[in-house]
Amino acid sequence: MKIIWLGHSSFRIEIEDQVLLVDPWLAGNPLFPSERRDEAIRGATHILITHGHGDHASEAVELATGLGIPVAGIYDTIDHWQTAHGIEGIGFNKGGTIKLGEVAVTMVNATHSSSQASDAGPIYMGHESGYMIAGEGHVIYLSGDTDVMADMGVFNDLHRPDIGILAAGGYFTMDMKRAAYAARTFFDFKTVIPCHYRTFPILEQDAGELAAALPGVAVIEPQVLEPIEI
Repeated sequence: MKIIWLGHSSFRIEIEDQVLLVDPWLAGNPLFPSERRDEAIRGATHILITHGHGDHASEAVELATGLGIPVAGIYDTIDHWQTAHGIEGIGFNKGGTIKLGEVAVTMVNATHSSSQASDAGPIYMGHESGYMIAGEGHVIYLSGDTDVMADMGVFNDLHRPDIGILAAGGYFTMDMKRAAYAARTFFDFKTVIPCHYRTFPILEQDAGELAAALPGVAVIEPQVLEPIEI
């Protein structure tokens, strides 16, 4: 398995027979080198979207159309994109599980917001979510943009994830302290990868506090386009 950070909350996950682009925000992402776009998206089989904010979903339709691959996410948003843009979509909802080749993806709850801007004000884009991604003998908990939730205890009981990709930059999501609390209180991760940080000055710039609070857990600060092999 290869987990490849594309900056912010964007990931390329190579797992089993799939190459998943998660919240692919490349154009305008301050951390992503635009000249390496083709490398980042090459061979992708599916796109996963956690919610409708522009720093997560703004390129989903363009990438799905250009690559000829499906977008999976909350039913409301995917149904709208299918109708309005003719993309191939997999719309499902929280608690539901889909099979993408040999990979099982379960949508789980998150607590955030989900909209896109318009001249008339914000447009609802379906509920925010996270995912459990199972394959190659591992389960990844991809938190999406969220705060700490008691729901996380249920997620662990049902899925037993060993890898956590946690939003931890603060201001819009959990910060490092809260992400560490979530990991320590509700999960038994072997590996934690922070995201939704370093992108802008307002966000936390390193994961030292997270690592210090999780002794015995491999807290890996990702580098853009450098594979984390598990």
